[in-house]
Amino acid sequence: MTANAFDTEITETAEALIGPWRRPRQMLQAQTYDAHASIHDDATAQKLGFKGGTIEGPTHFSQFAPLGERLWGRAWLETGCLSAHYRSVCYEGEEVQAILSKPLSATRQCQIQMVKRDGTEVLRGTASVGEPHAATALEARLAELKPLADPVILRDVKVAQTSRRQTVRMAFDQIMGDLYPFSLRQKLAVITEGSSYYSGADNPWGRPIIPMEMLSVLFQYRSKDDPLPAKGPAVGLFADQEITLVKGPLFVDEDYEVEREVVALSGSRRTESAWAKTRVFDKTGTMVATMLLNMATLKDSYAPYEEEHRRLYGAGR
Repeated sequence: MTANAFDTEITETAEALIGPWRRPRQMLQAQTYDAHASIHDDATAQKLGFKGGTIEGPTHFSQFAPLGERLWGRAWLETGCLSAHYRSVCYEGEEVQAILSKPLSATRQCQIQMVKRDGTEVLRGTASVGEPHAATALEARLAELKPLADPVILRDVKVAQTSRRQTVRMAFDQIMGDLYPFSLRQKLAVITEGSSYYSGADNPWGRPIIPMEMLSVLFQYRSKDDPLPAKGPAVGLFADQEITLVKGPLFVDEDYEVEREVVALSGSRRTESAWAKTRVFDKTGTMVATMLLNMATLKDSYAPYEEEHRRLYGAGR
């Protein structure tokens, strides 16, 4: 007898499925890259104008898992997709709620939103299963982007750059490196939506599966072994993220291969962004998942930004 995937209390209305209020835990205080602390460290974040260390964006994906599973059942865990534009940061202790609007009849895609108690929108996007026959939130966003003008931090990064393939694996007690200084078991102890599917074999596949939020960790685990030629040290944050299960779920203690391709470069007043598409393959060479990630680097966190911009382009930005 297979247990239910989730016991999360879900409120259903005519228009939406609504999850409970949750307080996600911050687990990246000790994260380091480029030999310095990250946006998830209180002191670093405060220097850049934030109140403190921020909750990592994909942590919020867990709150949508019970809603997707309620709507689409097993198909969600095998071919689900979350495509999100992060709108504002969340700090530990703040309550957030996931909302999934029901899809129109005969469609397999719907709108998602996460909000704080005061109504602040944390993220918005789409959820879908299989081939939704419509652009995801980030596919639509990518189509509207203007190319990055006057790059400084990303001046040596080119669209279509592709990394070498890397083998990745996630075991229960494996610390996932400097980028993710915790284990799956530690995450499962505090994850907002627990499931027997994550920690045991009582599920349709007979093996523990990796939560969608931890797929981000798995896919990024070795990214610094073959990094983009961006200038640094500088601090980045996830601005947009889409995780798609093509032939899922993905399993604990299983080897996968990942490769990354830069698919777009964009920018804003405060950031330079590299959009990377990660493709994930199982041991047979079958693509089982993808991730689209916009890593936005804060211009103000790169000390020589103004000087190098003047040298490269003349007038100030």
